[in-house]
Amino acid sequence: MPPSQTSIDPEKVIDSSGSFNESPALSDPSLNKVWRKIDLFVLPVVSMFYFLSFLDRTNFGNARVAGLQKDLNMTNKEYSIALTVTYVPYIVAELPSNLLLKTVGPDYMLPTMLTLWGVVTTLQGIVKSYSGLLAARFFLGLLEGGVFPGLVLYLSCFYPRQKLQWRISGFFSTASISGAFSGLLAFGIINMDGVGHRPGWAWIFILEGLFTVVFGVCSFFILPRGPETARFLSPREREYVLEQLRDTGATGHDEADKFSWYQVGQAFTLPQVWMLAIIFFFDGALVYGLAYFTPSIIQSLGYTAARAQLFSVPPFAAAFVVTMVAAYVSDRYHCRGYIAIFSSVLCVIGFAMYLAAHTAKVRYGSLFLSISGAYCAAPAGSTWNANNAAPHARRATAIAIGFIMTNSGGILVTWLLGSLSPPPLYHMATITLLIFSVLMVVFCGLNTYYLWYANKKKAAIRATMSRSEEKPGLGDRSAWFIYNL
Repeated sequence: MPPSQTSIDPEKVIDSSGSFNESPALSDPSLNKVWRKIDLFVLPVVSMFYFLSFLDRTNFGNARVAGLQKDLNMTNKEYSIALTVTYVPYIVAELPSNLLLKTVGPDYMLPTMLTLWGVVTTLQGIVKSYSGLLAARFFLGLLEGGVFPGLVLYLSCFYPRQKLQWRISGFFSTASISGAFSGLLAFGIINMDGVGHRPGWAWIFILEGLFTVVFGVCSFFILPRGPETARFLSPREREYVLEQLRDTGATGHDEADKFSWYQVGQAFTLPQVWMLAIIFFFDGALVYGLAYFTPSIIQSLGYTAARAQLFSVPPFAAAFVVTMVAAYVSDRYHCRGYIAIFSSVLCVIGFAMYLAAHTAKVRYGSLFLSISGAYCAAPAGSTWNANNAAPHARRATAIAIGFIMTNSGGILVTWLLGSLSPPPLYHMATITLLIFSVLMVVFCGLNTYYLWYANKKKAAIRATMSRSEEKPGLGDRSAWFIYNL
């Protein structure tokens, strides 16, 4: 296994001779506090965006347990179709949305998507037919498709590469919080059954959707466009942030970062993008399978519908803790690949336990491992992907490719768990997800080795030539762009 990059200081830059020198911006230590400032003003808003996105998409599983499927006379196959209808426009929207984000401006585009999908979520609570539900799920997917890749791209324009995973994990971990919170919220909301002549599952959609609309409108006034215009930063702080982004190859604000169809095409030729795309497909199946079906899985173990909502909380709460600790280690020791491998191993153990267990308690306990592993692997992979593609258009495309594959995995698992693999063992689905977890370990290892080998070749080039001799515009293929392992 190749060594990690702990010997490379991310706060240093390579000059034209190939040697490492301290960035001039570091001469003022007080400017390092700027990252906490960005954390305070940007990260909570971004985290709430993804929290509401995941909550409004996965509360479908809670509504199912609360009686949605029964009231609309849906078969298991029709339930899977309703989930699939969400994913198709979701996937289609991801790449165009990411490419438009910089042109339209994230301060306009992201709040607009948030407000509109909140409206659609609310409308799910008044549907009275299966066809109406399908229409709502289609538009929900269309409006939400660009959210996760857009947020990853947005944060990559604020933070240097080695400071990114903790922040991405910070907002992605709200997915595990939403899994926990959704169970608690559904546990309380289903007691509103009959209020306003509506069933409890309808109130899950209505209340959560209305809150999303309110926050979406507010976010037009609080989400900054980028560090160069952020009002909470002083002129010197803006200069410092942009300098740090340039020094680490993460900037999206230079001439080289203007939109180019050539750079879009180049993203499809990067080996690391495709190895990660395979990993994203597998992890997408894990994340969405567990997000949508954990309440149903717990109910199949013998719990009532209400207790199934409540018992879905602890595994997701554990996933939040594991994700944040792993993110700190990854940023501190620059080991994206090793964290991704660790996360995948947790999934292997969790699904193997579920498959081999003979008691409901052990199967329930296995969810702590599989959910923690799946939810920890996603931000590690997302950061890894964003860290190793440049310039901006290439990075935007690479991120979108990853999430297209993630949601393709989601389509597969909705059928595996929805209709092809019956409870309580979900035998076929568990075996499939176990195999996916093993393959994640393999491809994480392969990608780590490939990036280590590529860095070794780049070091040899830097030893024989100066930076001024290199052709400009190479982005991540530059010998002076060091891949993060």
